[in-house]
Amino acid sequence: MGALRTLIVPLLILIAAGVLGGAVLVRFVVREIRRVNRELDEAREAKLDDRDGIRTLRRDPDSDTFRPS
Repeated sequence: MGALRTLIVPLLILIAAGVLGGAVLVRFVVREIRRVNRELDEAREAKLDDRDGIRTLRRDPDSDTFRPS
């Protein structure tokens, strides 16, 4: 029984350390995903703001060509 106890305790410590390490890793990954998504959202917003100054083209019915409006 003594040999079994000396084997189980270190095994439980390793399992607990693995679970704790996994939780830390998941938390890190979630933070990184949120950070990257925030940066992408900011880039999309900036790109949409740049479109305000672009002129659109409209078809000229007389010549069937597109001209800036």
